Amino acid sequence: MFARAQTRVETLRIIVGFPPGGTTDAFARRVGKKMRGTYSNTVLIDNKPGAGGQLGVMTLKSAASDGAHILYSPASMMTIYPHSYSRLGYAVSDVEPIGIGHSTDHAFVVGPVVPDSVKNVRDFVEWAKVNPGKASIGDPAAGSMPHLLAGQLVGMSSPLGDWVQHHKGGKARILATSGPDRSPYTPDVATYREQGFGELMVREWFGFFAPAAVSEANREALNSALRSAMNQPDIRRFLTPLAAYLEASTIVDHNRRLAADSEMARRLVSALGFKADS
Repeated sequence: MFARAQTRVETLRIIVGFPPGGTTDAFARRVGKKMRGTYSNTVLIDNKPGAGGQLGVMTLKSAASDGAHILYSPASMMTIYPHSYSRLGYAVSDVEPIGIGHSTDHAFVVGPVVPDSVKNVRDFVEWAKVNPGKASIGDPAAGSMPHLLAGQLVGMSSPLGDWVQHHKGGKARILATSGPDRSPYTPDVATYREQGFGELMVREWFGFFAPAAVSEANREALNSALRSAMNQPDIRRFLTPLAAYLEASTIVDHNRRLAADSEMARRLVSALGFKADS
């Protein structure tokens, strides 16, 4: 007879492909803390920063498929990187979706050097054409969702929560957000779609993944424990200042979102002819 797969482990290790202190790390830590005593007795956060999040995925790929190792990662590593990088140290088939944690819109932001007459994305494009020496670009990771959204334009694209307070305080101006509808955190800002850039309608999610060979029993137990932890009120309160949305999805929904966003990324990368490592 086959041994029954574990649905509880002594120590759960959550891999995060970014340094301590960022939103991805902080969310993983809060959720992990709430999983103590349910799925595992001990939860450790294993930060593996490097290569724009790739090192975290590669660490998970090499981990044991025993239900004691999971990764918390932005979608870009699984949806965009396989299309925008010529060579990766992993494939999407090396991981197994466990559930989406939270999601965020991205914001296209300009600073004080851009005149107040620039009100939207099209205004900015025209200004950049006239002022090529002043226009510059910043992006947190080559080939990620923020980089891809900013690839057609010269500017800064990053998670909305990074900029809400600066926008409200007048230190920076958000010209567009990437969600399907206007963000409740910045209702005065039109979306890319409203401005005629329908292909740039993206709400990036952050998901939990396990090694590909993890058992179905472990997947279900992990998803159940994660959703129970995430649905506690203080997790939602933690996300509000970050202009982020709690997801706490099922495994089925995570798989569906992964497939849909990967196809969207494939079409967009192909249309742009973009390669992150070129």
